[in-house]
Amino acid sequence: MSPSTAAPENAPEHCPGTESEQAGKASACDGCPNQNACATAPKGPDPDLPLINDRMGTVKHKILVLSGKGGVGKSSFTTQLSFALSHDEETQVGVMDIDICGPSIPKMFGLDGEQIHSSNSGWSPVYVTDNLGVMSIGFILQDADDAIIWRGPKKNGLIKQFLKDVDWGDLDYLVVDTPPGTSDEHLSVVQYLKETGITGAILITTPQEVALQDVRKEIDFCRKVKIPIIGVVENMAGFVCPSCHGESVIFAPTTGGAKKMAEDTNVRFLGSIPLDPRIGKSCDQGLSFLEEYPDSPATKAYQDIISEIKKVLPQ
Repeated sequence: MSPSTAAPENAPEHCPGTESEQAGKASACDGCPNQNACATAPKGPDPDLPLINDRMGTVKHKILVLSGKGGVGKSSFTTQLSFALSHDEETQVGVMDIDICGPSIPKMFGLDGEQIHSSNSGWSPVYVTDNLGVMSIGFILQDADDAIIWRGPKKNGLIKQFLKDVDWGDLDYLVVDTPPGTSDEHLSVVQYLKETGITGAILITTPQEVALQDVRKEIDFCRKVKIPIIGVVENMAGFVCPSCHGESVIFAPTTGGAKKMAEDTNVRFLGSIPLDPRIGKSCDQGLSFLEEYPDSPATKAYQDIISEIKKVLPQ
């Protein structure tokens, strides 16, 4: 079976392939756990792919930030990573928020109430600084409290627009904030970026086993769809007192935490970030935690992790 029609490993015997027009619709698909995802994912030759390839051809590194479970700090990590990467004014950074039902990125960058502007070259990202641009469905909503009640095809269409219609320009990094899990949004962005390539994925977890279980599924997803894994970050690894810097364990690593899981799954462990309440405060205010609180142990942890990420990325 060719790569364009490859079946998932847990597919039934007569699977038509994920990109077949019959994917998710054939009789062989009945009862398959992938049926809904295959039925709604993009299939066949896509006339928009050349446009996406053209836009993404000017992006050096495309990084997905993934988490199997919600609430582990994925979007806050995306935000602080992007702030840190853009600290060098010569480095061009873009952030694409495809967490369509829960777009928190505008708030975390201090961009509440901003709107998308169009030009002859397409949609313009909303800029935090001259070298840090952001795109999110949050800029399209008339009311920030509006619920997004969309099925897969509409989500796929918006992700495609973010990739082909946004004038990203020449970027050193495009950091993609994703929703929890392995659903339509993940399949779509992988499919659309297949030809230009994804540099890799950073997986975010917290230390306790209930979070690690879902990250193991995320690792399996990356391997099945051939996304390189940059590494795992353990977030909220203990509480650090802002005054005395004393540390208390909040989420007990009952099975060894993310470091042990990374060893067991042969994935690079990038480091642990302690829980500093000022991280949440910085995200609420749209500020760079690393610049606001340079003496925090969490800032040192972020800096070490970002150094590790840069070591892994191809030059």
